[in-house]
Amino acid sequence: METPQPTEAVAESFPEPQLDLTNLEGDDDINTKANGDDESNTKANGDDDNNTKANGSTDPEDQPFESEPLEKMLNYVFKDKNLLKKAFTDSTYVEKKYNSYDLLELLGDAVLNLVVIYEFVKLYPKESSGPLTKLRAVNVDTDKLARVAVKHEIYRFLRHKKPTLKEEIQEFVEAIKEHPIHSHGLLHVPKSLANIVESTTGAIFMDCESIKTVWEVMKPIMEPIIPLDKLEQHPMTELNELCQKRKLKLSSVDTWEEDKTYKFMIEDKVVGCGAHLNKKETARYRAAQNAVENFSKVFGDL
Repeated sequence: METPQPTEAVAESFPEPQLDLTNLEGDDDINTKANGDDESNTKANGDDDNNTKANGSTDPEDQPFESEPLEKMLNYVFKDKNLLKKAFTDSTYVEKKYNSYDLLELLGDAVLNLVVIYEFVKLYPKESSGPLTKLRAVNVDTDKLARVAVKHEIYRFLRHKKPTLKEEIQEFVEAIKEHPIHSHGLLHVPKSLANIVESTTGAIFMDCESIKTVWEVMKPIMEPIIPLDKLEQHPMTELNELCQKRKLKLSSVDTWEEDKTYKFMIEDKVVGCGAHLNKKETARYRAAQNAVENFSKVFGDL
């Protein structure tokens, strides 16, 4: 970009500085450094094609990204490395959102839903759509995909500027020890973990344009896939069914904004209470689980 020239008045106020060449020797080729020759001074002048370390760029987009460790883990080599780089770039890391994983995540979410339900339709050809819909959902929800990111430690490659994310991930890693398969909403899950699994899926599809290849890559990474015989009911679903069978009135008390708690009442009796400091939905799910556990104690066995 050409440097703007000062106006005539300004130019008169500041005389053009004179370069002292009395101490310089040699021909023109040697003196290109002193004369600011573009070709020899690319490192000093920050030439766009030069290495980011050499020109000292602080633009996050210019920072190097090592794709090889991820490709090795995925057992897939990208034709377009920039797709993988973008798949691990959070919107907080870049100035323009289209340079983040946002669209790849959207695409990956759709692709994962397709390949997973296709797998289950083949595995359970005589099953009705209801159970398979629930089975698909539990295998591609935030809780499940976050576990994939933790198991393979791909979150270490995520480029972001979220000050609390590292602590949230550490808490989640510890919490899933008590819920080895799925927490059904009982845990606070850092959504960024699930996002990068979806964006990686989207990046693979964009790179190969093959649903079959995507599933060949992602299926081993998604293991263990929850099978139909291991499908557990969501605590809210189970609580509703218990109340419907006994024709009992179920209601809730939302006091999360005041004291971070959520309660469920059956026939005006408090039977379940849950709490969570950061997420109301988690407090709600915990309250539902607590109500299910207390149901028989309050109303007897069915």
